Amino acid sequence: MNKSFVAWILLFFANLMWAMQFTCIKLVQDQVGPIFTVWAPMLLATFLLIPFLNKGALDIKKINTQDVITFVSLALLGAFPAQVIITWGTQLSLASNASIITLSLPVITAFFAFIILKEKMNLARWISFIIAIAGVVLCASGDISKLDFSSNYTLGNILIFIAILGNAYYNTICKKISPYFSEIDMLFYSYVTLILVLTPFVIYFEPQSFSNIAVFSTQTWFGLALLTVFHNFLSMILFFKALKHLDVTQVGLSNYLITFLGLPIAAIFLGEKLSFLAIIGGVLVLIGTLITTLWEHKINKQS
Repeated sequence: MNKSFVAWILLFFANLMWAMQFTCIKLVQDQVGPIFTVWAPMLLATFLLIPFLNKGALDIKKINTQDVITFVSLALLGAFPAQVIITWGTQLSLASNASIITLSLPVITAFFAFIILKEKMNLARWISFIIAIAGVVLCASGDISKLDFSSNYTLGNILIFIAILGNAYYNTICKKISPYFSEIDMLFYSYVTLILVLTPFVIYFEPQSFSNIAVFSTQTWFGLALLTVFHNFLSMILFFKALKHLDVTQVGLSNYLITFLGLPIAAIFLGEKLSFLAIIGGVLVLIGTLITTLWEHKINKQS
């Protein structure tokens, strides 16, 4: 089976798991703060990654100064906003708002890829981009009357957008360094760096999260478990495997699936309703990603 096609399948499931994030944040926010919501699942996911590391990955002597600089920048400029600020912003805003703002991720990712990696948008990608935009507009239109972008949620919405910038930066830099690190090693190093940064903050600012562990509800445990296994562990492994065979711009286009896939998840766990327009919109999003997959596969076979 073509590697590019397999990569798109992996991306679909990665986006499905990412789509759970906003709902999971809402599930746990009553008992834990935003930093703990990121720190605890990421810490557990880091331990899950250890058996899959390449031989020698834990040898500190093999890590040079440039590697340290790279992963510190990934942690501070990429993973921190993409994980912590998105959590904080979602708690201050609405899950629906976060889903809508996430629609800007592919455009911002394409911009970072153009600046850092010198990638270009070809005809297939532009067509996919336009169709996907139409799909997400339909997804949003069914729930747009329920959204609240009033001043009460302004700070949260701004934080979510900053998080999207960090996410796009993280994706782009990971693509740049992917020839030198395996996807598991890359994920492990960035997680360890961010955990070291977050540990003193979670202890100082959110000690109540630790004291609440004994009384965590089933809902909180469920949300944290989903964030650990799916959002921080499995989805990222699938994402990095796909990133090996696709351009960052292509990967960015797939992120439109987050908004569509997030709707049925929110309907199941938060009681939100899935509209007919959202279903049609999701079909268009899938068509958009399929076009770029098949078109570029055909071009690659001819070249």
